[in-house]
Amino acid sequence: MAKNSLDETCPIARTLDIVGARWTLLIIRDLLPGTMRFQDLQERLPGMAPNVLSDRLKTLEEHGLVRREFYSDHPPRAAYTLTDAGQELGVVVLALGRWGLRHVSGKLSRSLQHDECFRHLNQASQALIRRPVQRVKAPAKPVAKASRKTGAKARAAV
Repeated sequence: MAKNSLDETCPIARTLDIVGARWTLLIIRDLLPGTMRFQDLQERLPGMAPNVLSDRLKTLEEHGLVRREFYSDHPPRAAYTLTDAGQELGVVVLALGRWGLRHVSGKLSRSLQHDECFRHLNQASQALIRRPVQRVKAPAKPVAKASRKTGAKARAAV
């Protein structure tokens, strides 16, 4: 959890501690279609400094959203893949994209080309169709066994 958590009792705030930093959800978006190398992510996210990309990927990896696999030792080069938990965030990313199309797209600069954004959203949608999110039930909590002492035995123990 971040040092300055918004609210450690709220799951939304705790989630934002992990994915709320600038660029993070765009990294999730770009990883939805599949594994990408660090260099590929840099190319898809122009304007993002390499140290920021590295930091965001480390945070996502620490929280189990991204898996890193080295494909070269000298120099060290890694590829990144979303874990199942990271893949689940795809639903959120697409929902944000759809919300943005309905509520923000009219306020965007007319000089911007939105083809790239539509392409990203389409790729992310297709990835979720190919690999639907599997919701896993939380394990049942063990039920405490009742004391075998009953009646007079229980009272005698007190």
